[in-house]
Amino acid sequence: MTQAGAGVRAVLTGALALLVRHRRPAYAVAAVATAVNTVPDVLRQVLVWDDPSRLHALAVDVVGVATAVVAQLWVTGALVDLPGGGRARWRGALTRGTATGWRAVRRAPGTVLAGVAAGGAVSAVLTVPASVSALGAGRVLGPLDTPGVGAFVVAAASDVLASVVTLPFLALVLVLVGAGRVRPGGRRAPDRP
Repeated sequence: MTQAGAGVRAVLTGALALLVRHRRPAYAVAAVATAVNTVPDVLRQVLVWDDPSRLHALAVDVVGVATAVVAQLWVTGALVDLPGGGRARWRGALTRGTATGWRAVRRAPGTVLAGVAAGGAVSAVLTVPASVSALGAGRVLGPLDTPGVGAFVVAAASDVLASVVTLPFLALVLVLVGAGRVRPGGRRAPDRP
């Protein structure tokens, strides 16, 4: 394994270990962010409930990605002190998370991409089968085209579960790299006093 590959692996396993060790505060923060994000997430879908336009469906997906990124950065900022044994900090979390995420992308874009891919894979396992089963593949990929309420609730619930599960993992990946806890080569940075 190359040094870069070892560094990516160190960050991903380190984030997973931190998540296991600090699961209560990490999942509590993720649950709050997901609950807040669910409001615009459901509203954006309701706006195109019976709209057959693929362009509108794509626009709604772009909005969904944007709100998900905001939620991810907020969770990142709230969890930035966890690796050093600190607590979750709610106030100012979005500002801290944006700065931490930006530093992480600049320091180790490949590691961040690997974290996104790992979280995305888990998210897909949790959402795709449930959504396709409830809505059908055509409605998952394209316009909703007036789905049944029960089917929509099943798909939305799988999205909520996936968000709560994956948001803190990627947040801790960003924190480890962006806050300098793990250097891109895989070496752990010394803890700050």
